[in-house]
This record gives sequence, C-alpha cells and structure tokens, in this order.
Amino acid sequence: MAVLLGPFTQLVTMRGLPLEGPIADSALEIIADAGVLCKGKKIVSVGKYQDLAQSGIEIWPISESAVAFPGLVDAHTHLCWAGDRSQEYCARLSGKRYEGGGILSTVKATRSASKALLLELVLNRLKQHLKQGVTTCEIKSGYGLDVENELKILQVISEASKLQPIYLVSTCLAAHTLPTEFTDHTAYLKYICEVLWPTILKEKLSKRIDIFVDDHGFPSDVARNYLQAAINQGFEITLHADQFSKGGGTLAAELHARSADHLELTDKNTAQELAKSKVVTVALPGATLGLGISFPPARMLLDTGNCLAIASDWNPGTAPMGDLLTQAALLGAAEHLSMSETWAGITFRAAKALGLNDRGRIIPDTAADLAIFACKDWREVLYYQGALKPTETVCGGKRW
Repeated sequence: MAVLLGPFTQLVTMRGLPLEGPIADSALEIIADAGVLCKGKKIVSVGKYQDLAQSGIEIWPISESAVAFPGLVDAHTHLCWAGDRSQEYCARLSGKRYEGGGILSTVKATRSASKALLLELVLNRLKQHLKQGVTTCEIKSGYGLDVENELKILQVISEASKLQPIYLVSTCLAAHTLPTEFTDHTAYLKYICEVLWPTILKEKLSKRIDIFVDDHGFPSDVARNYLQAAINQGFEITLHADQFSKGGGTLAAELHARSADHLELTDKNTAQELAKSKVVTVALPGATLGLGISFPPARMLLDTGNCLAIASDWNPGTAPMGDLLTQAALLGAAEHLSMSETWAGITFRAAKALGLNDRGRIIPDTAADLAIFACKDWREVLYYQGALKPTETVCGGKRW
C-alpha cells in the first residue's frame, strides 16, 4: 500500500541540480506544504500535500513544523574496528606527529576481536548514524591486513547489511598500510590480489578496491599496478589520495577512478585533471578535525568543475567523531560553500561517489529515504552547524 508523509513545511528535493561544479542556493527547489508519496522502498510522487492526499492510501502525519531533506549518504567510513585510540589522540594534541602509524594498533585489536563483537560494534555505530539522518553508508575493511581478517571484516559488513535499515556499500581496503608480516609493498599487494580477491569475488563481498596512496602508505608506482589489476578483475577503484603527500590525485585521474578521497594537498592542476576524468572528489573534514590539519580545498575543487562529495571518514584514529552533518557544516563554513553545495555533497553527489543514482534526491523512482528536522526554514539546519539533529529518519520507506 502507498503511504503519504507530510505535510512538510518545506521539502528540499535537490531536483535538477548538477552533478559537478558550483551550485547557487537560488537553484534549490523548495516545495512548501509538501508531501511525499511512497510505496515500498521507493518514492512514487512528490508535490503539494493536498494534491497527493487521496482515499485508499495510508497517512503518516507529521505533527509539527518540519523540513525534509534526502537521507544523508556517507560515502567514506571505516566503521568496522575494535579497540580504542584515545591515548593516541591525546599524544597528538601534545605535539606527536601522525603519519598513519596508529593503524597497526587498530589492526591488532580488530584481529583479536570475534565476528560477533565486530558485528555488535558496527550495528551500534550504524544505529547512531541512522539517528543523524544517514540512510546510505560505505564501510571499508582495512584493519585486518591479512586474508583471514580482511574476510572477517567484509563478512561482518555483509551481515550488518541484513540486520539494520541503512543501505551499505562495502569496500576492500586491504591496502591500508603494510602489515608487520611484510617488508615489501609489492609482495604484500601480490598476496592480496592472488589470495584475497578470489574469495571476495566468489562470496560477492565487495565490488570496490581502495588503496592508501602516500609516502607512508603505498607509493604511486606500486599502487598503479595494483589498481590496474583490480580494474582487470572487474572491480571499481577508489583511492585515499593527496592526504600527507601528493601523487594519489593524479593517479586517480589517470585511471579514471570512481573517487579520490581526502585531497588535503591537492593543487589546482590536479583538481583540473580530476574534473576532466570525471573522478568524484571526496572531502573528509573529520580527518581535518581529528588531525588538526587544513581542510581539503573544497571551494577550489568545485570551481574547477569537480563533483564534490563530503564524507565522515569515521574511524578510530584520525576521524573519531563520526557526525557527518556537523563535519559538512564546518567544512562549508571554512571553505565558503553555498548551503546547496554542502547539501549536495552529503546527498546525491555522495551517492555518485558510490556509483548510485537512485538516492540523494526526493524525486519519483528513488529510494524512500528522508532526514526530517523540526524547523520552519531549510537554512536553519546548517546554520546551527550540526546542533540541530533529525527528529526522525525515513529509511527504505520506514520511519525510524
């Protein structure tokens, strides 16, 4: 049976906005006194509430002034981990330099954790995300760094997708850093390609391969061969790029990756290469806040014609906050993004980073996902910089 949600004081549809480049707030479609007609997990129709109200449909009333946005899309997270790195954060605040070394401490804790514990931890984090309006979430492996434990993490992600409503996209980040069992980058990546990938493909655990391209991760020349092998196997590729050293962004453009994520050090020439190659650029302000470094050059990325997504990077070491909306609001303020550009970055443009075109807008034939806020004006949400949280989330056509 079809159900009608509303009336909403305002409905922010994101209809008709471009996938790339700047967006003026004047381009945003705002429907007043609006309703959303859903059937199953899809939106059927959007418009004036009174025009959609009809006999034979179920009414899901909104009892107070409310503004609805598309459900949020978090296109880059590391939610499957065990352990704690608050001591590392404390040390970093005291001046200790971070260049990726803390990953191995999480690897040790995650390898020791059972699948049951990891599943419990992931479900708890996803529950928090759902309360904050997130309805689609990417989750990476990368804290196993051997075949047994990378498979364990990917299997946990697969199981979590069946036990809660958020739509999950899994990514294999076995190339997160070099594990202690190896001393040679090429030998380790060969092991991953030959031993891990066949099982991932057989069990359909992921369609995406990621790698941390950096002087302290995997050098560009080594990463290039690994990523080309992934493409040859039918995987989509994405890169951790230009965070602590340059080169990853150029490589992403060269290989026409789905996305290049981080980009704190990206320059204008690289940004133009990424735009030309239609690589989605993903800013991760959580890492900026966790590390005390500069924000990614989001304004410049948009002005050079890129599709800019914004994601939380939720992880235990460098981005522990996990609050996508707050991070996006702060990035928008720091980088002078229009509110429409910020909302695009956590809705339909973030969906583009995951290869999804059926979500991130409130239009017919898309996912019935909404983030609903108790306010009268759509601008209030970012104005309060994350302090105003959703009163409820509609995910997959159900209210949460």
